[in-house]
Amino acid sequence: MAESAALPEGPAAFPEGVPCWVDAQLPDVAAGKRFYGELFGWTFEGGHHPDEPGARAVGAVRAHRDGAPVAALVPKRDGRMPTVWTVYFATPDATALAARITAEGGQVITAPMPVRDFGTRALAADPEGAVFGLWQADTHPGFGKRHEPGTFCWAELYARDMAAVDQFYGTLFLEALFGADASPDFGRAPVTDVFPAEMPPHFLVHFGVEDCDAVLGTVNRLGGRVQVTPFDTSYGRVAVVTDNQGASFAVLQRS
Repeated sequence: MAESAALPEGPAAFPEGVPCWVDAQLPDVAAGKRFYGELFGWTFEGGHHPDEPGARAVGAVRAHRDGAPVAALVPKRDGRMPTVWTVYFATPDATALAARITAEGGQVITAPMPVRDFGTRALAADPEGAVFGLWQADTHPGFGKRHEPGTFCWAELYARDMAAVDQFYGTLFLEALFGADASPDFGRAPVTDVFPAEMPPHFLVHFGVEDCDAVLGTVNRLGGRVQVTPFDTSYGRVAVVTDNQGASFAVLQRS
């Protein structure tokens, strides 16, 4: 895992294929603010206008940690939509990347569209159906802070066909995954390693914590639930939880 450092500014802050933002689609953003505000020490701005990226409905808010943007909470537009955390990958050209995703056997769920002057967003799925976002920055590059407690620090793809997903993401994000400056923020594992065999392929967003085991008591007290008790990985100690509305995420105590 990379150590925390001052992030560069501007649209080129995140190379293509690097996770640059996360958001949660929630039934009740106010309840989400209470949960994550206490769990991670987040403060919030917005709530009356669309925010970036993915925060396109009235009531969306952007979360800050120590004054830096770290995530967004977004009200679901349709109750049938899943309550989920989504990871966004940076790209200099969302339209071109969407075309490559389709050519490699993936699916574009939401075509690239501008979000005010913040940038351009899209949603896509890989050949196994795992959903992720694309973010082409304009005035909003993405994370203002990461790799610290209370901020994004890892995205794990749980997949069934490891060779297929390596081929897909390797083709899309060659430099980010295998180049000299490879991203430290994205890994993959078989679905059956942690989850039931029937679990569909998906991305799991990880947030940093100082003590993985200790934070689970706070999750329970705030109305969340522990899905997977702490286990050790090559990148740290992890537990999988859901928030008070059912959105799953992981907490990670780095090695």
